[in-house]
Amino acid sequence: MDLKGRTVTPGITALEYAQRRSLLASKLPKDGAALLAASELKFRSGPVFYEFHQDSDFFYLTGFNEPEAVAVIGRASDGDNNYFHLFVRTKNPKVEQWEGSRSGTQAALDVFNADETGDIKDIEKHISDIVGNTSEIYTDISPSTPSSSFARLLSSRSPSKSEGLSKILDKTTVKPLRPILNDLRNIKSDAEVANMRKVGQASGRAFTEAMRQAWTTEKDLHAFLEYTFKRKGCDTSAYVPVVAGGKNASQIHYVRNDDVLLDGDLVLADAGGEYGNYITDITRTWPVSGTFTPSQKDLYNAILATQRKCISLCRANASNSLDQLHQIAEGMLKENLSQLGFNMSGDALETLFPHHLSHYIGLDVHDTPGQSRKAPLVAGQCVTVEPGLYVPDTDRWPTAFRGMGIRIEDSVCVQEEHPLVLTTEAVKEVDDIEDLRS
Repeated sequence: MDLKGRTVTPGITALEYAQRRSLLASKLPKDGAALLAASELKFRSGPVFYEFHQDSDFFYLTGFNEPEAVAVIGRASDGDNNYFHLFVRTKNPKVEQWEGSRSGTQAALDVFNADETGDIKDIEKHISDIVGNTSEIYTDISPSTPSSSFARLLSSRSPSKSEGLSKILDKTTVKPLRPILNDLRNIKSDAEVANMRKVGQASGRAFTEAMRQAWTTEKDLHAFLEYTFKRKGCDTSAYVPVVAGGKNASQIHYVRNDDVLLDGDLVLADAGGEYGNYITDITRTWPVSGTFTPSQKDLYNAILATQRKCISLCRANASNSLDQLHQIAEGMLKENLSQLGFNMSGDALETLFPHHLSHYIGLDVHDTPGQSRKAPLVAGQCVTVEPGLYVPDTDRWPTAFRGMGIRIEDSVCVQEEHPLVLTTEAVKEVDDIEDLRS
């Protein structure tokens, strides 16, 4: 079977998925196995469901993008071979007439390259057989995992006739899978970077188109960004956008997006598209009128200079960690603000810049949760660089800057000698922004 040339999901071949599974198996002990469950469909109310989004670890290893599935990836006793079992929903024409097509068990073998498959309804028996032949199980599933039919089977309160899979797992050693998968997912392949560049380019162009136009409400700008992401090739939005005019920008995760936009104010938009489940993360801040006031320009440029410097250091040969880059950003912002007349004593910087400079990105907006920000950056990691300042409307701060909220964010891939900015199509220089409306 030709795995190399056949893509399973956009940009990612069957061979790359097989290599990911092999690498995971190589990290396991002999006779060890990793156990992963797909996300479940979540419901807003009654039969009204939310858009399905696959568990990122499950997707990373399988490319399978449906609910109600379980994957087992194991290392054989000889230490040289590995196996992949994928348990899925079977084909059901009556159900599929309502819910859409299912891949089914044959596709689990033919398309997703499982060595063995079976009906997810029989998962308890399948897992019992597998656990009986393993030395250790690596999994992040627990009875408290929300909205997982597999997790419910783990519970001794399971409606099945047995005592539940928690009793089965009690028979073997169970260890967390997260640390191993974080290390694998944190370094992106060329194909992953290409997907992230594609979604970054499309999303960046959507931002630039948005900045060309005059907007009077946050909701209209919100709708335009989401529409334009899709029009330019994205599958969907990566997260609920922040579209915050004026003082609303001081709320870091403001997502009401229902206020008016006023000339003389700035508007902050934090949004990004998703392609093949890979995301991008962009923030731009620009004047509603199309022209910065002198004080807006001064604060904006203080942040932009900081961002430029930190992006330039997103290269492996600079040997900086994300925490060290954050410290560099703090030092630059403090100096720049002092020059603008801010009193930076006490907790001033923490008040004005309350969030971290950066986080990892990939299949998730906050990728590889729990991954340390203290280790030096290495080639293949993808991160955000997002300094921001949020000035409270109080007499502690210079009058000209009160109530302003500005953040500038790009998605960046770390390379050995220089950074690759994935979102460069979103303009951010003051002159470039103002020229869009001239």
